[in-house]
Amino acid sequence: MAIGALTPPQTMTAPQEVQLEFPDNRLLIDLCGEYDRNLADIEQKTGVQILRRGNQLAILGEEAQRNQAAQVLRSLYTRLEAGRPLEAGDIDRELRLGGAQAEAEDGDQLEMFRGGQFEIKTRKKMVEPRTAAQKAYVRSLFENELCFGIGPAGTGKTYLAVAVGVTMFIGGHVDKIILSRPAVEAGERLGFLPGDMKDKVDPYMQPLYDALNDFLPGKQLAKMMEEKRIEIAPLAFMRGRTLANAFVVLDEAQNATTMQMKMFLTRLGEGSRMVITGDRSQVDLPRGVQSGLADAERLLSTIPKIGFNYFTSKDVVRHPLVAAIIEAYEADAQG
Repeated sequence: MAIGALTPPQTMTAPQEVQLEFPDNRLLIDLCGEYDRNLADIEQKTGVQILRRGNQLAILGEEAQRNQAAQVLRSLYTRLEAGRPLEAGDIDRELRLGGAQAEAEDGDQLEMFRGGQFEIKTRKKMVEPRTAAQKAYVRSLFENELCFGIGPAGTGKTYLAVAVGVTMFIGGHVDKIILSRPAVEAGERLGFLPGDMKDKVDPYMQPLYDALNDFLPGKQLAKMMEEKRIEIAPLAFMRGRTLANAFVVLDEAQNATTMQMKMFLTRLGEGSRMVITGDRSQVDLPRGVQSGLADAERLLSTIPKIGFNYFTSKDVVRHPLVAAIIEAYEADAQG
């Protein structure tokens, strides 16, 4: 080619796009977030560009990333259509679960008693199982008299169990709620805390109080606790009791010894439901002491009508960083 000859112009490939239309402009505003921060968050985490054109959103980028962003947007919009507000962490949760695909696995709502819809409204917000594992867990809580929820922190094991317990209590299916935890961290420190025994153990039971406070007004909760219709007590206080017509939750069960676990499981009485929750990665027992949760899992997993439900970091519903922290520790343990 002679010097100075013109080279043919190169054709620029226009970025491919996906267009989504949202009929309700009010919901679209909620979907985009204040100053379009939700769109910016999705752009950053999927590597796409999102343009707003009236009641449409155009997603530009590589095909896989476009599809991922579109799934997340559709799933979030579906939540808004159902009257469920978007909360912190919803975008990360949808990205981890694959967006709308996860919603389609079990339908819009979890089917419970004879095909009824499951939904719990607290004073602050509506509570629902969101991931496939949580939906299976809640179904198991209703279907089985004894149920285990095993997995990392932040996956809703205890919160959903208490939610179901309150629902069954209000519905008249049980006469009382009993929540318990091993006071392992207390140990010899209990004697140095001020007050009577209740004052000493209450700090270790606080997560259970927090869950109940989300479901029942303070005065109503105080009255029910005064009447012993709702009890919160250390695991050691369960010895010698028969827990009949009650919804019973043992939280942090990985810190129960084998003998404590056997004692607790054999408290199950007529008309009762029992839930055991725990995280095998957070055992605080002294070195050489076997976790009762691990033993129960080994011995009882083949018994019919006992539900075992497992969670992973993908089911974390707390701050998005919690899932990343759990995954980092899991990777380190495996490496």
